[in-house]
Amino acid sequence: MFKDYLQQAYLIYIWYRFLHRYSYKSSIFVPIKIQHNMSFTSLGLSASLVKVLENQKISKAFPIQEKAIPAILAKKDVLGIAKTGSGKTASYVLPILNQLQKGAIPKNRHVDVLVLVPTRELAEQVKDVFQLFGSSLPERIKTLAVYGGVSINTQMQALNSVNVLVATPGRLLDLVDSKAVHLSEIRTLVLDEADKMLSMGFKEEVDRIFKLLPRKRQNLLFSATLNDDIDAINQLILTEPVVIKIEAEKDSLELIKQVGYWVSEENKGPLLRFLIKKDKLKQVLIFTASTYKADNVADKLRNNGIDASAIHSKKSQTARLSALKRFKDGSLKVLVTTDLLARGIDIEFLPYVINYELPRSPKDYIHRIGRTGRAESPGEAISLITPDERHHFKVIQKKMKKWVDMVDSENFDLQGY
Repeated sequence: MFKDYLQQAYLIYIWYRFLHRYSYKSSIFVPIKIQHNMSFTSLGLSASLVKVLENQKISKAFPIQEKAIPAILAKKDVLGIAKTGSGKTASYVLPILNQLQKGAIPKNRHVDVLVLVPTRELAEQVKDVFQLFGSSLPERIKTLAVYGGVSINTQMQALNSVNVLVATPGRLLDLVDSKAVHLSEIRTLVLDEADKMLSMGFKEEVDRIFKLLPRKRQNLLFSATLNDDIDAINQLILTEPVVIKIEAEKDSLELIKQVGYWVSEENKGPLLRFLIKKDKLKQVLIFTASTYKADNVADKLRNNGIDASAIHSKKSQTARLSALKRFKDGSLKVLVTTDLLARGIDIEFLPYVINYELPRSPKDYIHRIGRTGRAESPGEAISLITPDERHHFKVIQKKMKKWVDMVDSENFDLQGY
């Protein structure tokens, strides 16, 4: 018993040294007993919220949720460092919904919770998570996502009795300047993907937003990386935060089954359709190198009876969001996209990624296939390799330090595909 106590004390000491090393002078570490796959009931969520989770077939929490939910429920500020796909969105959505069930209806044009995000796609995704878990609760909780690229008038009209406002910085300031929303009664501020927000040049807008907020509030900062900019925000807005750092899985690639197919350029399309139909693949994310090819691949899939849609920069925002929503809820079988647009897409538990065309860099290849095999859920990455791509694929494998099993498609019967 005494030996166990000494071991626990030593672990706490090591954490203290870690926090001190990274200059979190005002931070504290709240020891939370780590039990992988803890139930949500044990984390302090209300019975009604736990029931909503059970109805969604969600019973166990991921590591970041195990640590963040109790801290947020205790009204602590939180600094969470975790990669995309780790379950971090639910780690703040669930306790916020829990707290809002006890609160009063917000005044007209005022909101209780502000979630700042860097992209329109992420704004919609966060809103969807709030609505997914909040729609069946006894207390009505209204969530609204606002961002540029669509009519501001529609958003202004919707800003009545909003509990949770999910916003990109630029559009939020437009609405503030138009007096369509007031930030003086914000109780909780969330910065999601703060590192991306700053790297995209939103620092000036974010600083201006901070000045419009009340001093007394709860602050939740989530980022995939820890850098000087994130540290500066921590020092500026967080008070004695609980610091949560979820280490990236070193062997995350091991969760992904990778397979490559040697194929001629003219048989690439037929092989793609053959694989999807033969193995009855669902929720397939396909990557191409250009917007033209994305449209071309999606068109030919549809012409062959496979429900598919392409999203890229040349599609309207409405079309992109509609396709993404259908893909996430499972009603769209295949989504075809490019590297540029896919950076704003976060879908957990994605079972299949197909490289119809290889990306330019090995780093982009790893980023692509990393969209499957996430959150300890196995996935499959398929690459279609033409003779012209063989050398480049060999370079990618060397950089990845992992060799991919290859299959020759020459003997496949692709007639009719």
